[in-house]
Amino acid sequence: MQDLINIFVRSIFIDNMIFAYFLGMCSYLAVSKTVKTSNGLGLAVIFVLIITVPVNFLINKYLLSPGALSFISPAFANVDLGFLSFIIFIAVIAAIVQLVEMVVEKFLPSLYNSLGIFLPLIAVNCAIMGASLFMQERGLQTFGESFFFAFGSGIGWWLAIISIAAIREKLSYSNIPKPLHGAGIAFIITGLMSIAFMSFLGITI
Repeated sequence: MQDLINIFVRSIFIDNMIFAYFLGMCSYLAVSKTVKTSNGLGLAVIFVLIITVPVNFLINKYLLSPGALSFISPAFANVDLGFLSFIIFIAVIAAIVQLVEMVVEKFLPSLYNSLGIFLPLIAVNCAIMGASLFMQERGLQTFGESFFFAFGSGIGWWLAIISIAAIREKLSYSNIPKPLHGAGIAFIITGLMSIAFMSFLGITI
């Protein structure tokens, strides 16, 4: 259980997708103008991550890893389908994002209209794909580890976009030099926040 908590905490604060790896910056900067839309997109990203990463973990472990197909026949013991990881991971992500888009459009039409094109673009959000690739690269061993890693990564991304949105809302009342309006000041704040998150590097559980 301690290992799962460690994975969860590290993925939020230390291995934060935005502040440590700068993954998912396009939607992070474009949608983070208001807290309401940022919260909606952040929750959608969490939902997509906690489904896609564990599903991709199972696919990787039981289909793509070297020798994973040996349960079919000993003749398949040396088969390695790892080269299909990218295309299969992307297909899973696209399917889940399509499901999320339909649900949001059906039950939360105002949020759907606010997010606009950025909701379907979750499918190409590199934070989503990055989580699955990190899961594969770090060799997570159990379904629980993949779930807590995905959940923590989603919480970390949601925390990042909510934080920048709250700051940007307050900045609308600030006297910011004209050349820094919009993305300029957002990049500066993101850099400062990533430096602040570096203080969590000493966390051990």
